Amino acid sequence: MGGEHVTRLEDLARIAGVSVATVSRALNDSPLVNLKTKRRVWRIAQEHNYNFRPSMPTELSSALATIVVVIPRPQGRMGKISDPFFQELLGGIAEAARESGCDVLLSHMDPTNLEQLTSLMTAHRADGVIFLGQSFLHERFNRLAENEKRFVVWGGSLPGQKYCSVGSDNAHGGARATSHLIRLGRKHIAFFGDTRAPEVMQRYQGYQQAHADAGLAIDPGLVLPAHFEIESAEASVDALLSRGVSFDGIFAASDLIGLGAIRALMRSGRRVPEDVSVVGYDDVHLAAYSRPSLTTISQNMKKAGRLMVSKLLKASPNDVLQSEFLPTDLIVRESCGS
Repeated sequence: MGGEHVTRLEDLARIAGVSVATVSRALNDSPLVNLKTKRRVWRIAQEHNYNFRPSMPTELSSALATIVVVIPRPQGRMGKISDPFFQELLGGIAEAARESGCDVLLSHMDPTNLEQLTSLMTAHRADGVIFLGQSFLHERFNRLAENEKRFVVWGGSLPGQKYCSVGSDNAHGGARATSHLIRLGRKHIAFFGDTRAPEVMQRYQGYQQAHADAGLAIDPGLVLPAHFEIESAEASVDALLSRGVSFDGIFAASDLIGLGAIRALMRSGRRVPEDVSVVGYDDVHLAAYSRPSLTTISQNMKKAGRLMVSKLLKASPNDVLQSEFLPTDLIVRESCGS
């Protein structure tokens, strides 16, 4: 009785349609073999029960590709994975990747300069990297794009941008949120958000444009640098109230800021929306279930995830990925009354 067949390098080479030397290099994770070929050889080796040695690569995967997601530490948003916005955007990316047969890795690296960005791009066996937020890295991303094309950034389109970004039309969304408050008769509208973050600055520019279109002046005392946290928004509301500043509307640069503002207003005895109307930005699931529910500007995070994943998967090494805007929509709920 013959013994069970043992898979040899020659067998793997014949099945993969490559040389024995290429198979050997792939199984030893040699940089001389491209990642696509390595993964094909690894998958064939697994399917045929090849006897891996301890020196073989540990990250064997049958996935068609691997995408790494990075959340830089931004100036305006704290970059916490627990942030509902990031959770929903990560969900959109993960769903799109699963539909495409890809793996998603979440990196906890916190790049702050070009050297760290370059190191991050080569540290993972990844076909592409998605950065969730531009933070203060805009110019570093521009320099990275001179030699590296395998990344996409969630964020706004900025002047002189050389890299690919996917994001919502922040200026239009900000103008739409503010115009809605103005149509409701609100004339003293506060803006809560840290404009050092590029996306927040664009939303603030929309706030400015809506005031200009309506012939209303902006009170600089109503512009407060709230971070993307409930507690930060509460502190901003408390600061206005303690100074006796008159305001009848709030445009919050995120839903978390909007929810924090509502909580502080109600704690102080102000009624929402009767005394102060509030509009947020993002349309996270939590916004619909607050009391009162939060009027907000929606971003299609599921579509954003599909776009970012598809751009990375369809690009060839020499392709220049094109940035895209996602449309925004005004979701009217109880915090504005109508």
